Amino acid sequence: MDFLTLLQILDSTVRLATPLLLACLAGLFSERAGIFDIGLEGKMLASAFFSAAVAYTSGSVWIGLFAGIAASLVLSLIHGAASITFRGNQLISGVAINFLASGLTVLIAQDWFRQGGRTPSLEGDARFQTLDWPLADVLGNIPVAGPVYAELISGHTALVYVALLAVPLSWWVLFRTRFGLRLRAVGENPGAVDTAGISVTRLRYIAVLICGVLCGIAGAYLATGLAAGFVKEMSAGRGFIALAALIFAKWRPWHALYACLLFGFLEAIGNRYQNIELAGFVLPVQFMQALPYILTVVILAGFVGKAIPPRAGGEPYVKER
Repeated sequence: MDFLTLLQILDSTVRLATPLLLACLAGLFSERAGIFDIGLEGKMLASAFFSAAVAYTSGSVWIGLFAGIAASLVLSLIHGAASITFRGNQLISGVAINFLASGLTVLIAQDWFRQGGRTPSLEGDARFQTLDWPLADVLGNIPVAGPVYAELISGHTALVYVALLAVPLSWWVLFRTRFGLRLRAVGENPGAVDTAGISVTRLRYIAVLICGVLCGIAGAYLATGLAAGFVKEMSAGRGFIALAALIFAKWRPWHALYACLLFGFLEAIGNRYQNIELAGFVLPVQFMQALPYILTVVILAGFVGKAIPPRAGGEPYVKER
């Protein structure tokens, strides 16, 4: 593998890891507050459809982005109402959101565009364009460092940089602010937080809304940045992979970045090398494409017992009278 090929794979890794990272950080905020969210997949899917549909209709990718975030927030509020207000089973609520998004996106897309459950292709201002950093063309001729700057650092869409910046921002919010301390405390011991006069319900709803915003950005990136329109089930299990990455990262932002890059790297390898010969045996294309999902199963089987989630996670809080 030459240096240019390696750069191309790493460039693809960053792009493919972006929606996973955003969804993983979304789950991080929600679960740190004690609300398990299996519905990351459904929120991403709903956001992907509405962002693409509105971007195509309006001709503006930014309006599409806000539409996608709004769709994700609606589903987040449904999950919050079911889990927090009505104290329902959080896992069942998340699964219901996944089914709801899977059916409604195709139904609305077929009624809206009549293209078999997909949106028309996005062009021009209706999708995110790559951003070239200053002097990328000039510095690209410098050995090693130049191609890294021009090919790997420069040339991504705005949402890729938003996802990368969200990692240190999430770390700072969760571990260096009073709000973050209270949010983590709600996920560990909501009774103590309530005794201190802080609303457990309010904090959990804020966490659910943050989760909705991040999932909305992830879904919008899928349809308007990584691809050029919406197709049926285009989230392709990324919400579940993000949950596996969250467990692998043990609910920590920086570790979430590394886990998502690992998943993105495997997907990039699978996309580039469709047939690999190993010890005289050619690995089938399906195996290469399934690498991220195989890793998901391995992580869940090997690390779920070692990663300790927030102690109050998944349990509705009943205020003592």
